Amino acid sequence: MGVLRVERSAATGLSAKASGVAWRDYDIQLTVYAVLLATIGLVMAYSHTTAQLGEALVAGATFSRGLVWAGVALAVYAAVTIFDYRWLRMLTWPIYVVNLLLLAATLLLGDSDAASSRWISVLGFQFQFSELAKILMILVLARYLADRERKLDSLSSILGAGLLIAPPWILVMMQPDLGTSLVFFAILGGMLFMAGASLRWLGALTAVGLAALPLVWTYVLHDYQRERLTSFLDPAADPLGAGFQLLTAQQAVASGGLLGAGLTNGAQNQSDLLPVQTTDFVFAIVAEELGFVGCVVVFLLFAALIWRVLTIAWRSRDPFGLMVGAGVASMILFQLTVNVGMVLGVMPITGIPLPFITHGGSSLVSMAIALGVLQSIAIRQQRAEW
Repeated sequence: MGVLRVERSAATGLSAKASGVAWRDYDIQLTVYAVLLATIGLVMAYSHTTAQLGEALVAGATFSRGLVWAGVALAVYAAVTIFDYRWLRMLTWPIYVVNLLLLAATLLLGDSDAASSRWISVLGFQFQFSELAKILMILVLARYLADRERKLDSLSSILGAGLLIAPPWILVMMQPDLGTSLVFFAILGGMLFMAGASLRWLGALTAVGLAALPLVWTYVLHDYQRERLTSFLDPAADPLGAGFQLLTAQQAVASGGLLGAGLTNGAQNQSDLLPVQTTDFVFAIVAEELGFVGCVVVFLLFAALIWRVLTIAWRSRDPFGLMVGAGVASMILFQLTVNVGMVLGVMPITGIPLPFITHGGSSLVSMAIALGVLQSIAIRQQRAEW
């Protein structure tokens, strides 16, 4: 199977001189869609904080922390956009080592909840390095696949990509963080597909992976993870235990109707009965308070954002830029699908955040880095002919 890539002629004109930055090629739509999605996330944080505390601007509350993280994300986005992405390609292997060190540090120094060790506390804020690891692995895999763009029909090249992702995957599973580990595989599969890897070998390896699932189920997953993965099949069997979260989320979605109950008016939001309603299950509150219309707007914004990501990838002059776009699009699409699916009860509960809307600085800043790299690619590429 041939390799999917875009050929470019040499850049010309004043905009291509010196640094090669062409600000006229800045993708304003990418920024607008991302900001709108992040704004929806802030609106939901405002609704939750107001419903619980009576006012929004309370120190340390969900909305206040969200505003701080939004400011940090905007600054990071601007800085990464200005930074020449070609240096990232040159520094890929040091980035890979740093990624492993950060994940190892999380295991050794991270704050723990009842069953995991996932966060490092910095100045009172918790940062989840596994979120950043997804972006760093996209850069590493983009370099690897770009260097082998004409060799991806071979099994060795595909296995090499899998071996690259194995160490960070193991470290994430040791935390344990099942959701992020699944995102790694989605990124790998999407990038290999877009790179033009042999479908025959991809299919064979997928079959091997499926055959190994019983071993993973028995020897890798913890009891609570197995319980979460199976509870969506029959949540009513344990309505006050494993099925409580899903049943409460479904009740919130169903009560939203066409236009929703309005901000701060959702019954589940006010009662605060839905676990992690500002993070993994925030979509249930979106549906409850903004209704079907609000959900459609969210889906349209995500569709537009993914389209802009792929547009930048297709217009890139070099395979590295194409692969970065493929990885980011795969990550966003997978997280959107699984997060909404688990809220609706059609997919297992895996703790995967909804990009931009889930409250959490780690996810938002990591997405800012990813989109900043894409903007850096866009303004340093000659615009493609359509």
